[in-house]
Amino acid sequence: MTISEHLTEFGSLQVRQWNPGDPLGDPATTIHRISVDWDDEQPWVQKFRAFLELPGVEASRGVVVGWWGTEDSEAPASDVVEALVAAHASLPDLRVLFFGDVTYEENEISWIQQADLSPLLAAYPHLTHLGVRGGNNLSLGRLSLPELRHLIVQTGGLDVSVVREVMTAELPALEHLELFLGTEGYGANSSVDDLTPVLDGTLFPKLTYLGLKNSDHQDQIAQVLADAPVLTRLEELDLSLGVLTDEGGQALLGSEAVRGLKKLHLVHHFMSEDMVARLEALPVQVDVSERQEDNDDWRFVALGE
Repeated sequence: MTISEHLTEFGSLQVRQWNPGDPLGDPATTIHRISVDWDDEQPWVQKFRAFLELPGVEASRGVVVGWWGTEDSEAPASDVVEALVAAHASLPDLRVLFFGDVTYEENEISWIQQADLSPLLAAYPHLTHLGVRGGNNLSLGRLSLPELRHLIVQTGGLDVSVVREVMTAELPALEHLELFLGTEGYGANSSVDDLTPVLDGTLFPKLTYLGLKNSDHQDQIAQVLADAPVLTRLEELDLSLGVLTDEGGQALLGSEAVRGLKKLHLVHHFMSEDMVARLEALPVQVDVSERQEDNDDWRFVALGE
C-alpha cells in the first residue's frame, strides 16, 4: 500500500486544492488543501497568507495541510505550525484539520518530517476532526480537546511517546480513534502494554470505532483486544493493514464480544483460507480482503515506506 491520492473528503467536508487566484469554496461544504510543488517558487507559508486574505475566509471550517517542501528546500513543519497558530484569530470557525496530506510521489510517509503540534492544537481548541500523516519528530503534547470526535494518526512507524500522548489524552467526545502503529523498521517502538489505557473502555467513553492497525504486532493486539472491556462498546474494530495471522484470527473467533460488533476490518493479512472462511461466517460484517501468502521469513505491514 502506498498513499497515491490526496484526500477528497475529511470531516464530512469536501477537500478542494487551493492555489493563489482561486476563489474560496462554499465554507458550508468545502475545506481547502494548501500545498506546494517541488518546483514551486512560493513557499507554503506565503500561499497560506494569500489564502487568509480571501473575502469570507473567516467562515472556513477546516484546513488541509499538504506538502510544504520544495525542490531546493524542505521547509520545516514548524514553520507551518507557527503560521497556523498566528492565524487563529482569522479562522475562528476552524473545526477540521488534517496535517500532512502528502502522497508518496511528494514524499514517502516514512520520510515526512513532522513537528510538535501542541501549539497548534492549543490555538484551535474546538477541533472536532484531526488527522496527521507522518511520524518523524511528531508530538501532540498534552492532548486536551473537549470537542474532538475523530482522531487519525497515519505513520509507517509510530513512536511510543505519541502512543502515550494519545493514551493519556482528555478527549471526552472521541468516537473514532485510528492509529497506524507501523513497523520497527520505520521507528515503531511501542508495545501492546502501551495500549492498555484504551482497552479497559473508560478512557474514551463515546468511542465506537477503534483502529489499531498497520502493525507488525497485529496478532498480539488481536489477542489482548479479544477479551478487552472496550470491545463490548465498539461498533467497529479495525485491525487491518498489519501482520495478522491465524494466531490473531483464532483469538478473534473465540471472542464473544467480537460477535457484538457491526463490522470487523481485517484488510491485508496473512491468515489461511480456512481461517478467512471461519471469520466470514461470524454474524457480523467482516472484511478479510487482500489476503497475503504467508511466509514466515517475510511478512510486512501494508504501509511502511
